[in-house]
Amino acid sequence: MTRNNAMVQILIIDDDPITQLLIRRALEKQGYQVAVAANGQDGLARAKQTQPALVICDWMMPVLDGIEVCQHLKSTPYLSATFFILLTSRSDLEDRIAGLNAGADEFLTKPIDMSELQARVRAGLRIYHLHQDLQTQKQKLETALAEAAQYVHSILPAPLESPIQITSRFIPSQQLGGDCFDYYWLTPETLVVYLLDVSGHGLGAALPSVSILNMLRSQAFPGINYEHPHEVLHALNLQFAMSQENPKYLTIWYGVYHHLRRELVYASAGHPPALLVSNSQTLDIQPLKTPGLPLGMFTESQYVSHRCHIAPEQILYIFSDGIYEIHQPNDAMLGLEGFSTILKQLHQQGTPSIEQLLAQIQQRCNSPGFTDDLALMQVSFCEDASSVPYNPVPRH
Repeated sequence: MTRNNAMVQILIIDDDPITQLLIRRALEKQGYQVAVAANGQDGLARAKQTQPALVICDWMMPVLDGIEVCQHLKSTPYLSATFFILLTSRSDLEDRIAGLNAGADEFLTKPIDMSELQARVRAGLRIYHLHQDLQTQKQKLETALAEAAQYVHSILPAPLESPIQITSRFIPSQQLGGDCFDYYWLTPETLVVYLLDVSGHGLGAALPSVSILNMLRSQAFPGINYEHPHEVLHALNLQFAMSQENPKYLTIWYGVYHHLRRELVYASAGHPPALLVSNSQTLDIQPLKTPGLPLGMFTESQYVSHRCHIAPEQILYIFSDGIYEIHQPNDAMLGLEGFSTILKQLHQQGTPSIEQLLAQIQQRCNSPGFTDDLALMQVSFCEDASSVPYNPVPRH
């Protein structure tokens, strides 16, 4: 890409007026905009004001020497990409190592050869502009990912209030993740609830998860009964078989709750078990999981459905492994057992909100955020099974 030298700002920091003049004239002949400063302190202030693409700075100066100027400049976020050339009469290896450690990008030895100066400036500016181009592309990509993440959030279901309460959270480790979930009334008496996790992160994981969500909502698989979880998993396994073009696999927990008879039918494929918590005097946590490999690995994989009765006081938690595959301050993994312990401790004090649960998990994490995608649902079953939802509308 051709650059206009007149748009390029270069700053010279040197306490020798003759050196200043010689470098300035040589660079201005090349069409660059050139500013000068007579010492390190003034030079640093000028750099913050003009934000030059390249700085040529003498090593030995009063107030602030070249090493100190370089350290200050490189530690300033909006100046850190500035290409920094250090002028020096020193030739010792230890001195050059000190300059590199301070952040210097290049050296010029005094007395300065003007041809070498111009060549090093051109090379430095190429590197600077490449960095700027990368930053521009990065910002565009981040904008596109943010828009895609907003779309993913927009298609996730809203909280369900009655007659079953469902709250959920989706926290991608990046702007996009492979976790996805949904819940909706398949019939006036049957509620579908599932959570899936596509391997990997970013757009490559988000696209198939959104595709699966849309296929299940529209009941795109002909000839299967969506009230039979194992049939749904079998259809997904065939549809999303791994290949060179599609190297992703996915795990899923899929359940159908029959509201009037308080029965939950479920199947899983390589996914963490859902945890059914009984808020009774003998607080109990029951894992709900069926055998089955992750979807997409082998087309001949078989899946089965299990069923269980749901008591009025029970609460179901469905989640991805990102909620427990976290490193604690002692570097030990929290694990599924640790997550279950947290659930039990919180339920001993009453039914926790989903925010309280996430806060307890975050307190045990040795990093400020979660390192993997995380999806979590809390399903609270009502006490009166005779009520049915008002005007449930299946999502087709």
